[in-house]
Formats: sequence, structure tokens, C-alpha cells
Amino acid sequence: MEVHSDWGDWLPTAVAEAEPDGIALWYLGCNGFVLKAGDGTTLFIDPYLGTGDPPRTVRMIPIPFEPENVTEADAVLATHEHTDHVHGPSQAPILTGTGAPFLGPGASVEKARETEAWTENYGVLEDQFKVVSPGETHEFGALTVHVEPAVDPDAIEPVSYLFEYDGTTVFHGGDTKPGEKMDSVGRTYDIDLGILAFGSVGRIPDKETREPKRTKWYNDETQLMDLAETLHLDRLLPSHWDMWKGLTADPTALFEHRRSREYPETIDLLEIGDRIDIT
Repeated sequence: MEVHSDWGDWLPTAVAEAEPDGIALWYLGCNGFVLKAGDGTTLFIDPYLGTGDPPRTVRMIPIPFEPENVTEADAVLATHEHTDHVHGPSQAPILTGTGAPFLGPGASVEKARETEAWTENYGVLEDQFKVVSPGETHEFGALTVHVEPAVDPDAIEPVSYLFEYDGTTVFHGGDTKPGEKMDSVGRTYDIDLGILAFGSVGRIPDKETREPKRTKWYNDETQLMDLAETLHLDRLLPSHWDMWKGLTADPTALFEHRRSREYPETIDLLEIGDRIDIT
């Protein structure tokens, strides 16, 4: 399976040419982001360039780039093993083209290494796979990545990531929901911006029977605000709301839900391809 984008290479080029003062983020749609620090360190988190599994999961947004057009990457990180977070056609060409490592929890690395056979099918080297666990810290240039837990009953060993550069912090929760494990994250870090998955409840064909089934994969408005308060977020950036037919949501509704909350202080809304800077 090859990835095709109608956008050309402008987005990878914009990332490569950017010189942020602190941390710059580009939203790739779904739960994917490119993060670039002021020293040039560039990380891809959960980039997904697939179209889903129609008619069960149907992508509702463009594919923003082709992975072969990525020329600079210091690492590709996965939060958990689901297809829109670990996907060979989306991620393996970035690894082979840049030599970057692939970091993820055990189930994510196993999917890449064994189920999808990235080494045999894409030429990824064995030493590019790195299994990570909550409590670990990894350094990429001047950027520090803290591996933290996540609360996602649908995933195996999910993790979240806290990125720290020159006093600026960004949290990517993957598909995490509220839970006790998030309490320690909120107590440990002063988070400048938190990325949290948001979506609606819909009827999606069951993976096995293909019969319509009530489906809730992401936080609703109340869960998202509860999680933002738990994490003491200065800024909230909702993700995933744009992706799947039947589960899309209106992120502008979040402004009403935060009116009586202490956190987040602000909500940032991005569309696919948008950039935001955190300093």
C-alpha cells in the first residue's frame, strides 16, 4: 500500500525550513503531530496517512504529505498500537529515509516489527525499534521526552509523552481518558500545552460482524474538561475530532464547557496543516 497526497511536499518543506524560538507544532489531523524545537530537533508523534478501513472507518480529512518527502526526523513516536497510531505505509518510509528510531510501548513495537514486518517490507533496521515504558526519559538534541502512562481501555500498554525544551512543556496524551494515572502527570509537570483526543459517540460497524455498534473511542466534552483540570493545562489543543466519519465533533463546543472551569486557561483549535508555537 502506497500513500498518496494531493498536497505535494509543502508541509514537510515548511517543517524543515522552520526555525522556531521554542517549540513549534504542526497538526497532521487525527492524532498526528510534528514537533520541532528551537535547536532543530524534529519528532513525529502518531503520524497517520492512511484512509482507514472503509466502510468501517472512513477518513474525513486530506492526507497532508507523503512520507517519502520527509527529509528530517530525529524520531517517530507511537502512543499505542492502533492502526491510526502505528501504520507501516505512513511511518516506515520516514524511518528508512531519515534513519530515525521508532519509539513506542511493547505492543506498538511488536506490531511494527512482527505483524507488519517493517524490516522485511520497508527496510527498517532492527536497531531502529525502541520499546519505551512509563517513567523513562529520552533525549533528542536539547529536547527531553518523558514517557508517561495513559488511560485507554481499548489499547495495550498505552503511553503518553511529555516534551520539554528550554523550559517549555508540551503533553501528548494519545487517546487517554481521565483516570488516576493522569493525576501524577498533573502533579509532576507544569504543562504549557496539552494535546487531548476529542470526539463524538457514533454507530460504527463492528470489526468482526460489521454490524453497526455504539462506539465511543475518545473523550466527550465533560471528560476532556475533567482531564484538562487534572493536568492543570494552561492551553488545551483538542485532536482526533476531525478524523472518522460518524465520530467527528465540533471543537468550538468546548468553549462553553470551559466557562466554569479553572483549567484550561485557553483552548487552541487547529485544522490539519496548521502550525502553533509555544514559547
